[in-house]
Amino acid sequence: MKIQYFEDTDTLYLAFSGKVPFETVDWDENTLLDLDEDGQLCGITLEHARDRVEFPSIMYGQIAA
Repeated sequence: MKIQYFEDTDTLYLAFSGKVPFETVDWDENTLLDLDEDGQLCGITLEHARDRVEFPSIMYGQIAA
């Protein structure tokens, strides 16, 4: 998983795989879902991220498989 924050546009991008998005779907006016060629979710874009996610407080934890 890769997390990128673009401060100049206040955009947060969460990539769940290394796959190239095949299609982008509008979930709502500030959320875009990237789907791979099999229709599986591979990324999420959150616009106006500071209003939607508590920054800079990000907790990171790894779950054992």
